[in-house]
Amino acid sequence: MASIRRTLSPYTDRSHQNGLSSTFSPQSPSQKLFSQGRTTLSPIRRFVAGVFFRKHQPRKSLQFSWRKPFLRCFMCFFLGFLLGMTPFNSDFNELRGDFRKSDYSLEMKPEVVSVQRSAGDLASVEKPKEDDLLIGAVELGVVERADKTDMKKVLDFVPGKQLIVVTPTYSRAIQAYYLNRLGQVLRLVKQPVLWIVVELNEASKETAETLRNMGIMYRHLVCVKNNTTDVKDRGVHQRNTALEHIERHKLDGMVYFADDDNIYSLELFESMREISRFGTWPVGLLAQSKNKAILEGPVCNGSKLIGWHTNEKSKRLRRFHVDMSGFAFNSSILWDPKGWHRPTSDPIRHLDSVKEGFQETTFIEQIVEDESQMEGIPLGCNRIMNWHLHLEARGLAYPKGWMLPKNLDVVIPSK
Repeated sequence: MASIRRTLSPYTDRSHQNGLSSTFSPQSPSQKLFSQGRTTLSPIRRFVAGVFFRKHQPRKSLQFSWRKPFLRCFMCFFLGFLLGMTPFNSDFNELRGDFRKSDYSLEMKPEVVSVQRSAGDLASVEKPKEDDLLIGAVELGVVERADKTDMKKVLDFVPGKQLIVVTPTYSRAIQAYYLNRLGQVLRLVKQPVLWIVVELNEASKETAETLRNMGIMYRHLVCVKNNTTDVKDRGVHQRNTALEHIERHKLDGMVYFADDDNIYSLELFESMREISRFGTWPVGLLAQSKNKAILEGPVCNGSKLIGWHTNEKSKRLRRFHVDMSGFAFNSSILWDPKGWHRPTSDPIRHLDSVKEGFQETTFIEQIVEDESQMEGIPLGCNRIMNWHLHLEARGLAYPKGWMLPKNLDVVIPSK
């Protein structure tokens, strides 16, 4: 026994003294790599150690094995890949057809409710028509099959011409009423509609707020005139500002001068979109001095002009007897003179130097040569669709911001 004890190394003697195992084997390089700092091993190192160096490590060195989870994840991925590549053409098409026929269909089925019905009739809602569903479904891209005639209606749809309505305005007591009334009419007109409102020298906050709350496309312009005392007609310069804006930006549409104090019908604006070059129609005028209504405008045979009608003897020398709100023209005439074979490329503007009441005819003479280049709009020559009232609000106080600065005095006390 004494000889055996002398062959043992001091290391084993100390191990016996401390109560540890006497077996000792040299460590491999991989074991040395993962044995150092086992308490601070990262999850990635533990994963690599579990997969690649599992057989070289003692079982007690790692408390968790990564081999089985790795193999399970790999098998699940492989099975999912095989299932994804497997074709299911017939079964999937049948399933999709059954799904579309079910209540959870992808096709849009809106409820058709007529606003003209009473409250009692709304309880029974009609089923949507097939044409309505087709148009709505084609727009959403969820319908694959459709009749050729119905598809042709959808594809041949062309939006109407843009209406460029020019309105000169100025600050006065009933300006808000006029602008709101005209704006509500333009809201009912089918889009696209561009409302160009022009003020003199400065843009008022009241007008800007009215246009902003109207809910239609507009442009608020300002006509700058330093010396307003020499201006005969402020509306002439305001309309020229709008014409310059249209020409500079090459706005495409039908230009119409609509004063804010006139009355217009919806049929008038819809008929303007059928004009190719220049269209005109009669206008009803209210003469306050004579306390009567007069008619001024073209006399038509269908859409062909054969003459003019007017009740004012002082204006019979005019070439064209048209009111300012009684015509509309194509805006491309302003910025494309070659396309319309105009004899000159001079800008088309209103003239302030002519006598009052002759601004319309001098302006129209720059656009057309004679009645052969004019056209009467449908129903326009047989019906009065707008009235020029000539109502002024002179002498009335202009409330700033449309608000009374102070409370009104009590005239009749409450009981």
